[in-house]
Amino acid sequence: MEAVRIVVSGMWLQDAGSLSSGNSRLLMIFVGMVAVAMVVQAIAVIVMAIGAAKASKRALEIADEVRTKVMPILDTTHGVIHDAGPKVKIITENLVETSHVVRNKAAEFDMTASDLNMKTRAQAARVDGMVTSVLNTTAEISESLQRAVKVPVREFSGLMNGLKAGLDVLVGQAKEFGRGKASRARSRDTEW
Repeated sequence: MEAVRIVVSGMWLQDAGSLSSGNSRLLMIFVGMVAVAMVVQAIAVIVMAIGAAKASKRALEIADEVRTKVMPILDTTHGVIHDAGPKVKIITENLVETSHVVRNKAAEFDMTASDLNMKTRAQAARVDGMVTSVLNTTAEISESLQRAVKVPVREFSGLMNGLKAGLDVLVGQAKEFGRGKASRARSRDTEW
């Protein structure tokens, strides 16, 4: 505001011939507009300052309200964390110990399973050998029985064939016995 007064007083003190009366009037209007704009700006700044003060006051009230509601929760949480700290430590120690026990038992189980697997393979090989031996022996016994039965059957068959041939010859001679010598000679000639 002080600047406006200086400018206006400077305009009055100037020579009357330097500015025309129309120009001086325009200059006064312009200066008046600037003054009004500055007053509007000052009012806007004051309104914003008051709004900022109210917002700041409200933010402080909200912060106090949050603090009053959150502080008991934080205190409770701090107490729970303080109480749970040793318990969590014990739990982690137990987990580490359990992990070691499980790892040792897994190693023992692996050794037992490997030993059992090796014994099972050995037994399977043994059983396979026994089955192979039984099958081979069974095949040999079967061949021996076939030979033992075939040879006597062949001999018996040969004996029976021989007996049959001998009987056929005897029966044939017995039939020819009654016929005479002429019929024998004829039958001999025809046989050759």
